[in-house]
Amino acid sequence: MASVSEIIVRDYLETLGFLVRQPTKYQVTARAKRPEEEIDLVAVNLMAAGAPPRNGLPWGGAELRCVRRAIFSVRGWHTERITPAILDDAPEMFRIAADEVARAAEPWIGPGPIARVLCLPALPASRDLREATLRRLAERGVDGVLTFRTVLSELAATVDANSNYEKSDLLQMLRILKNYGLLRDAQLDLFNGRARRFLKPKERRPRPPENARNADESAGGAP
Repeated sequence: MASVSEIIVRDYLETLGFLVRQPTKYQVTARAKRPEEEIDLVAVNLMAAGAPPRNGLPWGGAELRCVRRAIFSVRGWHTERITPAILDDAPEMFRIAADEVARAAEPWIGPGPIARVLCLPALPASRDLREATLRRLAERGVDGVLTFRTVLSELAATVDANSNYEKSDLLQMLRILKNYGLLRDAQLDLFNGRARRFLKPKERRPRPPENARNADESAGGAP
């Protein structure tokens, strides 16, 4: 699942104009990770424009387009929402924000400001829990948070059903799903929902009482 999640994030970053590299090709299980092994993806956007986002958790494509250098930690569990309680039980999620990890990325992306981005499955639905989670991440040095819902929805929006993405299995799959009507643009779903909500029900003539109908039929059938 980790490799699939990293592929999703990598293709997403490349559609935004980033040059992406996966520095570590193996899993570390029997020892503590070295600083460079905490990084799942490093990315450079030579076309970055605008001021880097500040305190803008969570992020999307608009924020990432302003980032020139970034390192990413991908947590593709896809089974639960990240809450403050989960962060307390998994302090390793904050390691991407450590200064030594950012310094370890400089040989790949050069010196300068580096954004530390955490890719998460989902945030809490509750507003209070959501804000508490984001606040905890920001306090520990995480610059941006990407959710897989944002990544996948923005990827799906960029895919053209009439194009052939033979160099990307992920984009090709999204294109096939969209071509067969199994995947819709979020904007289309939004307007379809609004149309259904404001559509007035079809007006029907009130049905006459049974005794009145019988009387009409008798009168109509009399000579």
